[in-house]
Amino acid sequence: MRNIMRRALTPLAVLLLAACGGEEKAGGEAADQVQPSSRSLAATLQAEDGFGTLNEMATNAGLKGVLEGVGPYTVFAPADGAFQAGGAGADFTDESLRAQSVALLRAHIVPGALTRQDIAAAIERDGDGEVQMRTMANTLLTFSRNGEAVVVTAENGARGRLTGEERLASNGVLQPIDALLVRPETPSS
Repeated sequence: MRNIMRRALTPLAVLLLAACGGEEKAGGEAADQVQPSSRSLAATLQAEDGFGTLNEMATNAGLKGVLEGVGPYTVFAPADGAFQAGGAGADFTDESLRAQSVALLRAHIVPGALTRQDIAAAIERDGDGEVQMRTMANTLLTFSRNGEAVVVTAENGARGRLTGEERLASNGVLQPIDALLVRPETPSS
C-alpha cells in the first residue's frame, strides 16, 4: 500500500516543487498566485454555481467529509453541463447510485493542491509535453496542451479541457473541466 501511495505522490511532489520556483513579487508572493479561500473544497463546491450535480454526488457518495478534511486534494470538477453531455442524466442523490457516485468522484480527484500554473509548468518541462497523475481511483490522468488549452485525458480515452476559473480552497483546488473523465453506469431497469 505504501508503494502505491509513493508512486501516486511522486508526480505530485515534482509539480509542487515546480511551483516553488515561481517569479516573486515584492513581499515574497509568487506572481499571479491566487490566495486560498478559508472555505473547504466541500464548501467551495456547494457555494459555486454550475456544480450542483457534482455537489449532490459528493453528498450521496459520503465523500463530503473527505472534501472538508485536511487534504490537500485537487478536484477536476465537471460542470453540470458535462453530466448532460456525457449521458449522465441520472439522479445521483438516489441511494442505488451511491457506488457509481463514489467511483466517478474518485476518478476526478488527485492528491495534492495543483494550480493550473503548476500543471502547465510541468507540461512545459516534460520532454514529451505530457504529465501523468494518479487519481484517488488509482487511474492515470494525462495532461497535455492543445494550443493554449490544458487537456486532461483519462485511461479510457475520455478527454476534457480545464475551463473557467480555478478556486483555491483551504484544503485544495477546484479545477473546472468541461467533460466527464469516466462514464457513470446507470442501473438496468
